[in-house]
Amino acid sequence: MIMKKLFVLVACLLGYLACCAQSDYKVVFDITSKAVEDHNTLMRQVNSILKSSPDAQLEVAVYGEALDMVLKDKSKISPALTELLNNKKVAVKVCGITMKRNNKDASELIPGVEIVPDAIYEIITKQKEGWGYIKVAH
Repeated sequence: MIMKKLFVLVACLLGYLACCAQSDYKVVFDITSKAVEDHNTLMRQVNSILKSSPDAQLEVAVYGEALDMVLKDKSKISPALTELLNNKKVAVKVCGITMKRNNKDASELIPGVEIVPDAIYEIITKQKEGWGYIKVAH
C-alpha cells in the first residue's frame, strides 16, 4: 500500500515538473500607433523578453496607423526590425486589410514581414490558443 502511494506521488511530481519545464511563453503584441516612440518601445519589450526567455515565441500584429513601421521606405526602425526578424521565434504580421486600404503590396514590406488577412482576427486566434496579449501604446 505504501509503495502504491509512493508511486502515485512520484508520478504526480514528475508530471508537474514536466509541465513546468516546458517553455510556454507566448505573447502577441498589438501595435496600431504611428508614433516612433511606440515602435521603439515595442522593440525594447520584445528584446527584453528574448533576453530573459530565449525560447519565448513572440508575434507582432501590425495594423492601422502602424503600417509605416513595416514599410521599407518609411520605417524608422528598419535595421532593428530586420535584425529581430532573423530570430525564428519572432514573427511580424501585418494586416492585409490595412495594406489594401493604403494601396500597399508585399514588395513594399521589410523582408520577413508576413501578411495576414486580418490582424484583429490573428490576435484573437492567438489569444484563443493561450497566448498572452500586450497592447503597445503610450
